[in-house]
Amino acid sequence: MQYISHIQWKRHEKPFDVKSYDRTHTIQFGGGSSIQASSAPEFVGNAKLPNPEELFTAAVASCFMLTFLYWAAMKGLTLDEYQAEAIGTLAKNTEGKMAITEIVIKPTLTFHENKKPDATLLDELFKKAHENCFISSSVKTKITLSIP
Repeated sequence: MQYISHIQWKRHEKPFDVKSYDRTHTIQFGGGSSIQASSAPEFVGNAKLPNPEELFTAAVASCFMLTFLYWAAMKGLTLDEYQAEAIGTLAKNTEGKMAITEIVIKPTLTFHENKKPDATLLDELFKKAHENCFISSSVKTKITLSIP
């Protein structure tokens, strides 16, 4: 399977020098939807637009959630809501390069009719989600789950 996205950037009015060129670009996804994105504000980007670091963090968190929901359904559990805060940390990795070195995912789960599974089953589901998420399996970033 392949997943395709298209990236487009054009220089407009601003001069093309390292401090002033516009970082805004368009990302078009295979299904047809598109978003505008930029670099992070720390890298002269537009703070109002998503940046690659946020998109990467969101991709890991989204994949983790979808994988968790799958395993919960396989166990016959019904969730009414899944919310999570995901925090990606940009720092130097062991090779001395800037990278997202860790993503902490803090999920909040609401089970149907408050039928929450016991701690052992919940831990098993989180472990299965962590081990089977395609995106987190594709990267070197440390993925940490923080459960309240």
